Amino acid sequence: MFRRTTSKTAPEAAAPTTTGEEVVPRAGAKGRPTPTRKEAEAAARARAKPARTRKEQTARERADRFAKQQKVREAMKTGDDTFMPVRDKGPVRRLVRDLVDSRFSFTELILPLMVISLVMQYSGSADLANTGSLILMMTLLLVLLDMTFLRFKMRREVRRRFPDDSLKGLTFYAVTRSMQIKPMRLPKPQVKIGARLPETYR
Repeated sequence: MFRRTTSKTAPEAAAPTTTGEEVVPRAGAKGRPTPTRKEAEAAARARAKPARTRKEQTARERADRFAKQQKVREAMKTGDDTFMPVRDKGPVRRLVRDLVDSRFSFTELILPLMVISLVMQYSGSADLANTGSLILMMTLLLVLLDMTFLRFKMRREVRRRFPDDSLKGLTFYAVTRSMQIKPMRLPKPQVKIGARLPETYR
């Protein structure tokens, strides 16, 4: 009689589950396993549970504040309106920022020129003091004219693009931004000097 031999077969690959769970890749394939849906939901439930101790509650609040601050800082760099502070939020404020950032402003020169003027006035030389006073007066005059022109242009653009929105507070917002050196402005400028502004901000 022929003797039947049994051969060991390799185990078949496990079929993917149909429960909607994400398949966890091998650790090391991408450095870290991708959490399954159950794990993500468990983490969310753990965050939703009330804190057992005051220390745990404080730690959660600190983590939430840090996460919100991170989102705000990122929004201030990228111009993302979703997490902008209330002061900078909205299409009207974005239009004002772009309008200020797209033009060269004499207001940016007020601080360095004032410092030069003060140094000259306290140099002990009458000629330098008079020259410093003249520089200061000319600087203030140019800044006043520049702010007047900026206010007129800003209000005209806002009324044309957003006829139903209020102009309250926009002049102060535009002037204070124009007085800052461009690389130091927050939110970060999204347009270059001389750039053409977008047609729509909605």
